[in-house]
Amino acid sequence: FWEVISDEHGIDPNGCYKGDSDLQLERINVYYNEGVGGKYVPRAVLVDLEPGTMDSIRGGPFGHIFRPDNIVYGMTGAGNNWAKGHYTEGQDLLESILDVVRKEAEGCDCMQGFQVIHSLGGGTGSGLGTLLLNNLREEYPDRIILTFSVVPSPKVSDTVVEPYNATLSINQLIENSDQSFCIDNEALYDICFRTLRMQTPTYGDLNHLVSATMSGVTTCLRFPGQLNADLRKLAVNMVPFPRLHFFMPGFAPLTSRGSNTTAIQELFKRVSEQFTSMFRRKAFLHWYTGEGMDEGDFTEADNNLSDLISEYQQYQDATADPMLDEGEAHEEEEE
Repeated sequence: FWEVISDEHGIDPNGCYKGDSDLQLERINVYYNEGVGGKYVPRAVLVDLEPGTMDSIRGGPFGHIFRPDNIVYGMTGAGNNWAKGHYTEGQDLLESILDVVRKEAEGCDCMQGFQVIHSLGGGTGSGLGTLLLNNLREEYPDRIILTFSVVPSPKVSDTVVEPYNATLSINQLIENSDQSFCIDNEALYDICFRTLRMQTPTYGDLNHLVSATMSGVTTCLRFPGQLNADLRKLAVNMVPFPRLHFFMPGFAPLTSRGSNTTAIQELFKRVSEQFTSMFRRKAFLHWYTGEGMDEGDFTEADNNLSDLISEYQQYQDATADPMLDEGEAHEEEEE
C-alpha cells in the first residue's frame, strides 16, 4: 500500500518528494508527516507478534521510509491462534502499540480516525487486530475506525483454523468498526488465475491487487475532489444501518462484481459454513480453550455472524420488489 501511494504522491523510498504536480502535495498530510529536511514519513504503525515480517519490510525497497519507533513487534508469534493474539501474546504487546498510536494521534491537527489493515485468517491480524480496534474505540470513541480486512478462503489457505479466526474477528468488527472493506482472498485468487492467467498466483500477486484496490478506495481522501472527501462523509453515504457497514470493493476492469451490495452475505455465508463444519465436531478447539477461551465465545460469535447474514437478507428481500414500493407511494398520494 505504501509503495503504491508513495508513487502516486511522488515520494521516493527515502521519503523525498520527486513529483511533478502540486496536487501530489496538496493533501499529502492526510497520510504523511513532514519530517526533518523536508522528508515525508508515513503516519503508520506496523505491528506483528513475530519479528520476521518486520525484518522483511525493513529489508524491502521502502524499508527506510518508516519511522523506526513505529515498528512494534513481539518475539513469540500467535501461531495462527486468535486467542493468542487477542488474549495472551497480544495483550502483552498492546500497551507498547497504544503508546505509539497515542504519540501519532497527538501529532495530528485534526485526526479523523484510524485505518486498520489486517487479515482475518491468522492469529495476529485477527486476534491482536480486533483487540487493538476495541481499545481504539474505547480511547477515541468519536473517531472513525475503517478497516481493510482480508477474508480467508480454502483456495488460498495456509492453516485449517482460518474459519474460527475469521468468525471470531467478524464478531468484533460488527461492534467496533465503522466501515470494513472486506477483501476476499478467493476473489483475488480467481482474478489472478482466470483474468490475469497466472497459473500459480503468489501472495505478492494477491497483495498487488489489494494495494491497487486500497489506493482506489482512498483516492478521495488523498486528492482534492467533491465526493466522499473524508472518512465521515464516506460513512454517511455508505452505511445505511450501523451493523451493515461491510463493503466489497470491486476493482474495474478486473472484476464486474457489484461493490457494496448485499452480495457481501455470500462471503459471510462461506465463512459461517466452514466454521460450522468444524465447530460441530469441536475440532481444534483445545488450542483456543487452552488460552482461556470457552465454547460460549465461539457460539456467541457464530450467532452474531448468522444474525448479520439474516439482516443483509432481510434488506435484500425488502428491496427486491420495487413495484410494491411504487404501489404504496401511489396510494399515499391519492389520500
